[in-house]
This record gives sequence, C-alpha cells and structure tokens, in this order.
Amino acid sequence: MKQLKLSRELRIGLLSVITLAAFVWSFNFLKGKDLFNQQRTFFVSYSNVAGLMTANAVTINGLSIGQVSGMSFDKGNPGKIVVELNISNDVRIPKNSVARIFSSDLLGTRGIQIILGDSPEEARSGDTLISEMQKSLQDEVNNMVQPILVKAENLMSSMDTVLTVVSDVFNKETRDNLISTIESLKNTMANLQSATFTADTLISSQKNRLARIIANVESISINLKQNNENLSKVMSNAARISDTLARANIAETMTNLSNTVEGLSRVVQKIEKGEGSVGQLLNNETLYNELEASSKELKQLIEDMKLHPERYVHFSVFGRSTRRNTYQPPVTPDEK
Repeated sequence: MKQLKLSRELRIGLLSVITLAAFVWSFNFLKGKDLFNQQRTFFVSYSNVAGLMTANAVTINGLSIGQVSGMSFDKGNPGKIVVELNISNDVRIPKNSVARIFSSDLLGTRGIQIILGDSPEEARSGDTLISEMQKSLQDEVNNMVQPILVKAENLMSSMDTVLTVVSDVFNKETRDNLISTIESLKNTMANLQSATFTADTLISSQKNRLARIIANVESISINLKQNNENLSKVMSNAARISDTLARANIAETMTNLSNTVEGLSRVVQKIEKGEGSVGQLLNNETLYNELEASSKELKQLIEDMKLHPERYVHFSVFGRSTRRNTYQPPVTPDEK
C-alpha cells in the first residue's frame, strides 16, 4: 500500500489553517470567550471601573463563572462605562442580581462579583445587571481614619482651650497662693509629724499605765460577765417597776395634784387680799395691834396670878373675909 503523500503546499496550508484557528481561539479565550461552549453576555454600567481590566474574572461566591470581555464608554451617556461580561456557566442569575467590582487580592487586582438577587425572573443574555462598587482597602482605611482625625482635631482644640484656661487660672497671684498653700501644707505635715512623735513618746512613757487601764477594763468586763445574772434580775426588776408605773393612774394623780395646787393658790390669793380670818390677821394692822395688846395683857394677868394668887383664889375655914385685896397692876422693872 502506497503512503499518501501530501504536497508541500498542502502541508503549508493545513499548518496555516491550524495556526490561524489556534490564534483565533487563543484570542477569544483571552477576551473571555469560549468558542466551544455556549455563553451568555451581560452588560453592567459603571461610573468608575477602578482599574478593572479585560479578562478579569467574574465570580459567584468565589467560583469563577466567566470573564470581562470588553469595556467601552456609553454613547448615550459618556460619563458611564459599559462593561461586557461573558458567562460560560449555566448558573441561574436572577434579574435583580448585582455585579459588584471588588479587590480579589491584597495587590488590588480587580474582579466582578455577582451577588444573586431574589427575583423569580431570570436574567437573559444581553440584559443589564445592577452595578455596585466595593470600597478599596484605601477607602476603608480612609473611612476608619477620618473619624479618628476628626476626634484628634477636636481633642487638640479641647487641649488648646484647657491650656488657655489653665494659663489664665494659674496667673502670678494664683501661683503665689499655691506656693503659700504648699508651704502651709509643709508646716502642717511637720506639725503633724511632731504631734505623732509626741503621741508616740506619751504612749511609750504611759505604757504601764495603759496596760493597767486595759487590765482594769478587762476586769470590769469579766465582772459584768460574771454578774450577768444579777444584772438581768436588776433589769427585770426595773422593767417590772416601769410596768407598775405604766399601769398606775399617774394622769389622775397629777390632775388631783394640779387641782390641789390650784386650790392652795386661790387660798393664798384670798389671804393676800385680806379675805377671811387669816387674811384679816395678816393684812389688818388694827386687829394685829389689838391681838398684840390682848396678848400682852394676858401675859401680865398670868404673871400677876403667879405673884398674888390670893387675889384670885381664897381658902378659909372661918368663912370668906370681907377684906379682899384689890387688883394692882404689876410693877414693871422700869417703874422700880
């Protein structure tokens, strides 16, 4: 059997076709198109792609499902950039899904993350998805640092205000007063130290006396403990006395005493006014003088009876004598 011999021109042609096919496939692969698989195309409109490049990966939950196949300015809105996404996976993508640009690594490589929505309607090839931009690490750091910077500025302003107030408060007069206060505190501490030393010396010198006092206190405590039963009896007796007093009709007694004092006060008032015999006796000078004179005469009569009893009593066996001594007033010492 003769081998089939290909002419040189045919071999060159076949090689050129294969090379061209490989080039086309490679070119489309690099653009995100797979010529051997059915693909879906979606569009997303961004105001800023933040460094997104063609052939960057399109992922869902971290799984690559396609690539960015192209980017161009929107002719109807020049401020927008339309990004074309080729999806080679047949995953169901709801119509309200979000295509978010994010950083896929720490070096800042961009990619598009599809966040699936909850719409029951599935997005068809050629539809436009909702766009979203994830903040970069620098943006996150800026957002975190910005409040700190604001707080730092406020703190610096507050510190400046505080320093100004402190500077105003601690003027020369205040500083002099503060120095004087510190000096007074120093003297006070010295006096306190001296007083402490004196107290220590006193306690040291009176150690034996304090020991005796403590011993006496302990003895008193022991005696109280030993006489606890007697003290209990005393307290019980006091309680009974208190109960007896509580049961006694003290109110009625005090009322009677008050009435008695009030009556006595009325009697004294009457006496002072000269009412009654006692009042007349104390307040009537004439009656007093008459009583004094009567008393004097009675005294003289008794004295005369002692000196001359025969004038008043007569005993005779032979009958009564016709002669009778008449009364003569007693002789006073002045008359003698």
